[in-house]
This record gives sequence, C-alpha cells and structure tokens, in this order.
Amino acid sequence: MTETMSEMITATQNVSVTQPVLFIPHGAGPCFFIDWKPYDTWQGMADFLKNIAALLPALPKAILMISAHWQAPVFGITCGAQPELIYDYYGFPEHTYELIYPAQGSPVLAERIAILLSEAGLNSQQDTSRGFDHGMFIPLKLIFPQAEIPVVQLSLRHDLDPEAHLAAGKALAPLRDEGVLIVGSGMSFHNMGGYGDANFTQPSQVFDEWLTHTIAAPPAQRFAGLRDWPHAPHALQCHPSGDEEHLIPLMVAAGAAGEDSGRKIYSQQILKTQISAFRFG
Repeated sequence: MTETMSEMITATQNVSVTQPVLFIPHGAGPCFFIDWKPYDTWQGMADFLKNIAALLPALPKAILMISAHWQAPVFGITCGAQPELIYDYYGFPEHTYELIYPAQGSPVLAERIAILLSEAGLNSQQDTSRGFDHGMFIPLKLIFPQAEIPVVQLSLRHDLDPEAHLAAGKALAPLRDEGVLIVGSGMSFHNMGGYGDANFTQPSQVFDEWLTHTIAAPPAQRFAGLRDWPHAPHALQCHPSGDEEHLIPLMVAAGAAGEDSGRKIYSQQILKTQISAFRFG
C-alpha cells in the first residue's frame, strides 16, 4: 500500500535529517496553471519543480520560504496557524484567483526563527495576519502538491542589503539540522523589460555564468561575490537597481548554506533569458 504524505511525515517526525538549501525560480505569476503560447514556455521549469521533493534526503518537517514578493522594514515572519493566500498577481485568468494551497503555518517555528535572528542581532517582527503570497504557493503547489507540510514565510528587508540577508541566512542555518527545508523563491533573471527581448539573451547568459561560478566557489569567495553582486557583469541589466528583490532570496539561501558547497541544478532559456536554480548541501 502506498503511504500518504501524512503517513510519511508521521513516520519521520522524530528523525532529524539535515536538509539542503534551495534557490528556485517561481515563474511569472500563476504561469504553471494557465495556457501560454508557445504552450511549453514554462514546462521545463514546472518539471524541475515537480521533481524537487524526490531529490531531498527526507521529507521536511517544515518549510521556511523566503519570497521575493514580501518586503518589510525588518524581517517579517508569518506566524498564523492557517494563513490565507495572497493573489498578488494581476491580469491573469479568473480561475487563477481560485487556486488553493491549504498549508498550515507554524507559530512554533516562527518563534524559533525570531529567536535565531535576535541572537544574531537582527530585528524581526512576527505577523499574525500576513498570508502566503504567490512566491510561496505557486511553486509549492508543484513541489509538495498535497500541502501537508507546515510553512513559514520570511520577508526580505526593505533595504535589500546583501550583507544583511546573508547574515539572516547564516543565523537561520541551524534550522536545517532540525529538518526544516529553507527555500529562497525568486528569479535569477528579473527585468520585466527584458523578458522576450533578444537583446537580453547574451547579458542574461553572462550573468548566469557568473552566478554559477560564484555559487560553486569556496564559501569565503562565494560570500564576497554575492555581497558585491551589482558589480558582476551585466548584473544591473538582469536585476535593475532598486528592483533586485527577486535575487535577494538567494542571499538568504547562501547564508544558510554555511560551508556547504553550492551548484546549479536547473537552467533554461525562457522568454529569451537564462533562468537557473541552485542547491547548497
């Protein structure tokens, strides 16, 4: 008899397995759940997301998702027991505003996150009313479609300071040994004016190559490169200054990786731009 997700989680709930850290692309709005032309525009990314769970060492006890779609003055933490969904995309078919993902929150994990950030000298605020935005529920509908793993979202800080977000990731690294999967949800290329424009193909590929080498570098070199990312080749063409929020979840992920190695696990040219995903550990 095939085990349900609930049975598998129950069977492993007392087992501590160190989880990797991921930085994933979440696509364009609800792109995986609508028809595009050409029809297979997002199929490769969808297939990648659907296969993530099978590559983990064990089912996570919980998920910490850092979404590009939530910014706050200090690091915000969802702490509601059953957050609602935030349909923060616009102009898509009506049915995409009826998508569901009934994952539970985790007030206990939210408190643990707040404590770890505080111990690192980083201010945070737990938010009882904040829901799950599409940077969370759109990819997780593909990764864990049964929505049976508790999820907490962490916001970005308004200043988008790479150093602060690397530090936040470092502070949260102990969660990995507690069975928590840390996922940065953004896009390795995110310039709204560049999608579909062949003039951005080569710049996006060059920046992607730099990002790939930086992620795979020894930790000290990796951290130094990410702190100084705006000076990478074509960086500000791929992530315009002031709008780099889709790259910053990678900083949290890299910080949580610690000394673990990093590598590219997915890459594809979509809408004439190169988009990739990375894994640490």
